[in-house]
Amino acid sequence: QVQLVESGGGLVQPGGSLRLSCAASGSFSSINAMGWYRQAPGKERELVATMPSGGSTNYADSVKGRFTISRDNAKNTVYLQMNSLKPEDTGVYYCNVVVITRNLFKFNNWGHGTQVTVSS
Repeated sequence: QVQLVESGGGLVQPGGSLRLSCAASGSFSSINAMGWYRQAPGKERELVATMPSGGSTNYADSVKGRFTISRDNAKNTVYLQMNSLKPEDTGVYYCNVVVITRNLFKFNNWGHGTQVTVSS
């Protein structure tokens, strides 16, 4: 089993910054991709940013230039630095981690989510 512990959400004014983190632990051989998704009220969950094990990054157009995803492989942790936040960034942010087991199976895992609210 894989446990994901998210932290860093909260209430921030427009133009402010927040940093989310997600630490993975449990029984797996290695981590493949790590990323962040979000879900606004009344909307479907959407990709925010992902980072495969090779180090490349992928961002939603709406966050390019404002958000930065990074990962610390030694700590099995992924981060999302969010700058210049806008009210439309409000939502529940979910960590996503794809692990590889010792038997070379891939499993997709989701965190419980952390609330980000951008409001004055």
